[in-house]
Amino acid sequence: MDGAIVLDKPAGITSHSAVLAARRLLSESRIGHLGTLDPMASGVLVLLVGRATRLARFYRDREKTYEGTIRFGFSTTTYDGDGTPTSLEQLFHPEESAIRSLFQEFLGTHLQEPPPFSAKKVSGVPSYRLARKGKAVRLAAVPVVIRELELLAVEGPLVRFRARVSAGTYIRSLAHEFGQRMGSGAHLAQLRRTAAGEFAESSAVSLDQLEDQIRQGAPPLIPLESLLAEFPAIPLAPAAAARATHGHDVEVECNAERVRLLDESGHLAAIAERVAGYRFHPVVVVNSGSGAD
Repeated sequence: MDGAIVLDKPAGITSHSAVLAARRLLSESRIGHLGTLDPMASGVLVLLVGRATRLARFYRDREKTYEGTIRFGFSTTTYDGDGTPTSLEQLFHPEESAIRSLFQEFLGTHLQEPPPFSAKKVSGVPSYRLARKGKAVRLAAVPVVIRELELLAVEGPLVRFRARVSAGTYIRSLAHEFGQRMGSGAHLAQLRRTAAGEFAESSAVSLDQLEDQIRQGAPPLIPLESLLAEFPAIPLAPAAAARATHGHDVEVECNAERVRLLDESGHLAAIAERVAGYRFHPVVVVNSGSGAD
């Protein structure tokens, strides 16, 4: 069983728990996800299944889209509603015009400090483990890109929004920064990922739906051949396909830097990168008959 599944992760469980559930339901140990969702968040969690896990490297820089709610009035240790308050609660109802101006300031590229409670590692140790022990954690700021910030509603201390951001952006940190800028403190109260790259919530299935479809013999797998559609698909003759699946260079008349090489049956054989001219080298071999990767 090989391909991708767009899972609708429920709030309240970790991404790892969702992967474990999918492994159990599919009876497949080779399952990984493309980008962690915090336990409090719901929405699109893309799972790569079987040989599709070999393609994960090509999805690292996919942008993400979210909808959520920020609660102004106090900050928390985790920058979300699961943490302990770190400031006294104050009655603060932001003006819509002030929030729109604030959102405008954050558009584009800027340095963002990840939350202390995150999977980012400090000397090989996840920062959340250090934070849980009460140790001071200060993570290096990294460049992120906020491509869209849309204000959906302001209801008292609650601000609903939609955001489209680069990979690696922490929406919790955004909420925390907003609270600092407004002088009120703030935290992320609710979050839903609506898209991860080309994978949207319209294609997502819940764990219950996944179980039902597996019982019906029709798991909602996106086939290998439909993944990474931005790379041109190049059908190969049998001899060339055999070369590619053994990790050898092939000649392909294509101007792209990366291509999907298909065997004579139309199945994905490999992802190849240009070496020189029309010569391409397989960097990931998907064909199960080869141990190359």
